[in-house]
Amino acid sequence: MVLTSFDVVTLTIVETTRKGPLGETIDTSRNRALGSTSRVELLRLIRDEPGLTAADLAERTGLHLNTARAHLDRLVDAGVVVKARASAGAPGRPAWRYKAVADDPAPAPYRSLAAALLDNLATSGPDRQALVGRVGERWGRSLAAGTPADKPVGAVLTVLSGLGFSPAVQPTDEGAATVVHLHTCPFLDLVGQNPDAMCGLHAGVVRGVLQQADAADDVELEPFGAPTACVVRLTAKRGGGPR
Repeated sequence: MVLTSFDVVTLTIVETTRKGPLGETIDTSRNRALGSTSRVELLRLIRDEPGLTAADLAERTGLHLNTARAHLDRLVDAGVVVKARASAGAPGRPAWRYKAVADDPAPAPYRSLAAALLDNLATSGPDRQALVGRVGERWGRSLAAGTPADKPVGAVLTVLSGLGFSPAVQPTDEGAATVVHLHTCPFLDLVGQNPDAMCGLHAGVVRGVLQQADAADDVELEPFGAPTACVVRLTAKRGGGPR
């Protein structure tokens, strides 16, 4: 066919869904993220030991720290890993810690509420962290209604179990602190969207439960602080209520 200056040719590019050998949909963004031996090695290390920092991973792989961070950001953007850092209780700004997302459970019943909160946080300005903490506290007080007021740690375990966190108190030599490990996170995909907000929300929930029980405790939530769990530390304030 010979085209003249009056002919118009329209090219339509159709993007088709790619299928794997078993008929599964291929996640091309994930595949591109893993198209680097360095990122594959980083993911392997994170799967083997959740909670490593960028500095830990750079040291173990021999990558420059900035290079490791760039690779980790790519894995986070692809939804392959999530990052989070301690919420409250630590001086300064703690380092990001990383965890792979593949093996986490289905969302808990309250997931839609947390997702709606995240959507609204985008327009809440610089006071976002304080706001999310207050929302978590109110949510925690509501969830703790009806739990025994004389057993605040038990109330915390009951509420966190109901939310799907699989909590367990750990033996500790940390003096007045009670240490609780959260072995699952039903909100992990939302942590990936806004880690500071989600972890701050969860810490607020624990504070709210303690407030409902009239227990004056400091709360620190350290995401991926143990090899198989996030860590919550409840430290009794001087003159605080019963534990």
